[in-house]
Amino acid sequence: MELVLTPRVRFLRALGDEIMHNYGHGRTIVAIDGALQSGKTAFGDDLAAVLTERGHPVFRASLEWFHRSREEQAKFGDDTAERYYNYGFDYSLLRRVLVEPFRMGGSTGFVTKAFDPKRGIQVLPKWLTGPIDATLIIDGRFINRPELRGLWNYSIFLDSEPLEGPEGEADRIYFNEAHPRTQATAIVDNHDPAHPRRVFADSC
Repeated sequence: MELVLTPRVRFLRALGDEIMHNYGHGRTIVAIDGALQSGKTAFGDDLAAVLTERGHPVFRASLEWFHRSREEQAKFGDDTAERYYNYGFDYSLLRRVLVEPFRMGGSTGFVTKAFDPKRGIQVLPKWLTGPIDATLIIDGRFINRPELRGLWNYSIFLDSEPLEGPEGEADRIYFNEAHPRTQATAIVDNHDPAHPRRVFADSC
């Protein structure tokens, strides 16, 4: 179904054209990065809709579904922003059940959800497969941290400042340590979600 043409859809179509031109064949992973409440999930959903519109197979995932449980996080010390940044997510599980099997292609199954952070329970695995040419769009905080670099074919950073106070402390740690703007393929000003625009690292 053709999407209603808006400035946001027009922008996302151009971004989708760039991604498909460079990574339209084989298995491609696109990462959506940004601080808390920067609009990562909605941006990923809308980009997926644009690629689906053109008949390209797309899968969606979020780091939110790869949290460690509170009990597992507690093994790494007190509940602080530093602990959450370093140990809040299970990146080994992410690689093992999603990234690596998705990359393999063929009939290899992969899982897009492993843990429900709101309910605090593991998700019953739903193993998916896809065609040879397919794109996985994954969003999440800290997605361009050093140990994850190299996993993504294309990464988008939604430019925004961390929230004030304790809620944004983990993002401030991430920005200071990982410098995610410099790692992204594309930086997008998403302050006005209806009118996103491309910006460059030296103008941020």
